[in-house]
Amino acid sequence: MSAMLFTPLDVGAVRLQNRIVVSPMCQYSAVDGRANNWHLMNLMQLGISGAGLIMLEATAIEPHARITYGCLGLYDDASEQALGRVMGAARAVAPAGTRWGIQLGHAGRKSSAQRPWEGRGALGPNEQPWTTEGPSAIPFVAGWHTPHEMTTQDIVRVKASFVASALRVVRLGFDVVEIHAAHGYLLHQFFSPLANRRQDEYGGSLENRMRFALEIAEAVGDVLPPNVALGFRVTGTDWLPGGITIDEASALSSALKQRGVAYVCLSSGGVAPANIPVTPGYQTHLAAEVKARSGAVTRAVGMIVEPQQAEAILAEGQADFVALGRAFIDDPRWVWHAAEQLGAVDQIHYPPQYERGGAPNWQGAAILRPREHAASV
Repeated sequence: MSAMLFTPLDVGAVRLQNRIVVSPMCQYSAVDGRANNWHLMNLMQLGISGAGLIMLEATAIEPHARITYGCLGLYDDASEQALGRVMGAARAVAPAGTRWGIQLGHAGRKSSAQRPWEGRGALGPNEQPWTTEGPSAIPFVAGWHTPHEMTTQDIVRVKASFVASALRVVRLGFDVVEIHAAHGYLLHQFFSPLANRRQDEYGGSLENRMRFALEIAEAVGDVLPPNVALGFRVTGTDWLPGGITIDEASALSSALKQRGVAYVCLSSGGVAPANIPVTPGYQTHLAAEVKARSGAVTRAVGMIVEPQQAEAILAEGQADFVALGRAFIDDPRWVWHAAEQLGAVDQIHYPPQYERGGAPNWQGAAILRPREHAASV
């Protein structure tokens, strides 16, 4: 019996060859929002991984929507052209049938921040900070910038920017557009009562707090051609009293499905500091709950590391596909090794240049790490 991890999955009109996704991972290495040789190297490496879907990092829809000065953007011709160069190289080395997606987002009150290796805090007065915006004039934490409370006109502008970036995504030939509504960024801020204290039609009730995300789903969905799938990364819980609950996450996921969103990826936390029980698969139960309650196609993410763990998530019906981030940083050949462990080597593609490293050429033996066979080389 084939491993479920290596069976196809239809996400909207997009067929994935397997159910392994490279999770979007910020690189904080762009210049003026433009992809460069770091992104070229990173995406070419991920391109040969064998993953069914490779998601590009959170990509800003406006310059001030970036988390940091190093964040990728897709908001002008220069950023579109730079990403086009990188994607041309990445596609050239990827196996036929590899699907590519990009995550579009706005950091809201968590923007104007330092890169992780520069401190992770808000940009200081000597670091050229910019004015942030959010649903309410409430800073992320003490010491962070107090955001400008967005007006109705600001909301209209941001929706238009999501649409404009989505059109650039289409021109670049991506298969999937994913809207980032988690990790404490703008759409999460509107959804969470911890960040949203508005008194208008975008605040208060669950219906009102969902409104902005649903309007963006409709606006972006209207401009995507049928062969491009629309997904959302949503928050299953804030891990805090008074925050988003799994009931609310399920309601949002159901409403997104009704508006043609092809899948939801369940993440959690980030809107305010919380004690999060980070253990292997710690967010998988959120995907399972939302899948059961909403009927949406769900993607699980969060400390999914071992092939057997990923296979169990699918076999037990907790999610329809899985996303891995750190695992691919640690082992860019994770897919190959998973296929070997799960008896699915006939379901993956080895680049011919690397076939000598594949399991069939070891006569059934596991691939040895260089330090283990160095003496025999």
